[in-house]
Amino acid sequence: MSKFSEVSELINSLKDDFEKFYEKGNQAAGTRVRKGMQDLKNMSQDIRKEVQDKKNQG
Repeated sequence: MSKFSEVSELINSLKDDFEKFYEKGNQAAGTRVRKGMQDLKNMSQDIRKEVQDKKNQG
């Protein structure tokens, strides 16, 4: 479940930047959102691989 916590923390950490970008038009916040979403994508892919490996072992 630590993986779930990591994903949850990442999403929560991006909340302020989402608000700054979408509500206030802050371009730097948009850059941080894009980076955070790329990190989320990479974490998701790692989790998918891990789940597939465990599934195939059992």
